[in-house]
Amino acid sequence: MAEPDAPQIYLVSPPEIDAGFADRLAAVLDARPVACLRLALATRDEDRLMRAADAVRGVTEARDVALVIAEHVGLAGRIGLDGVHLAGARGVRAARKALGAEAIVGAFCGASRHDGINAGEAGADYVAFGPCSGADLGDGHLAGTDLFAWWSEMIEVPVVAEGGLTEDVVRTLWPITDFVAFGEELWRADDPAAALRALLPG
Repeated sequence: MAEPDAPQIYLVSPPEIDAGFADRLAAVLDARPVACLRLALATRDEDRLMRAADAVRGVTEARDVALVIAEHVGLAGRIGLDGVHLAGARGVRAARKALGAEAIVGAFCGASRHDGINAGEAGADYVAFGPCSGADLGDGHLAGTDLFAWWSEMIEVPVVAEGGLTEDVVRTLWPITDFVAFGEELWRADDPAAALRALLPG
């Protein structure tokens, strides 16, 4: 059982999902409690996105896991998802207005404290920083431990760590982040549920 102050687990889908993804997702969700799944597909095709949402919604709803979609504010509202995840602070206010007070609106802000503050002031429910390791991820700027430590001490908006989450990085960030967001760290493994268990402290 996780300690009360442990961060919650947040999952990010792979950019492409196949017919077996729902079963792999279910196994991960049954391995440890998960707060949220972000549908983050590479496609912009709304029909494919809707089919993907339908494929995973039954799995997430049965386990009381929130389902948000990356970028597609209109689609999130139209098909009744729990919210949207945006790239940057820009658009947070408009997404909040479009989706309403109850929807989840999150923003990825790279390693920028300034963008994170702007997102929070615009009404974001959470701010995500990353990548946390790996020079080949993102634009080369890493979200360091000092950023998460400062944010958790000074800012009330929940913070998410994502990108490059190795076992060592997770252990370091565990006391100073509200969520840890796992994506390819899990899905590229033969057994994603086992990969999740291996990444978590204890």
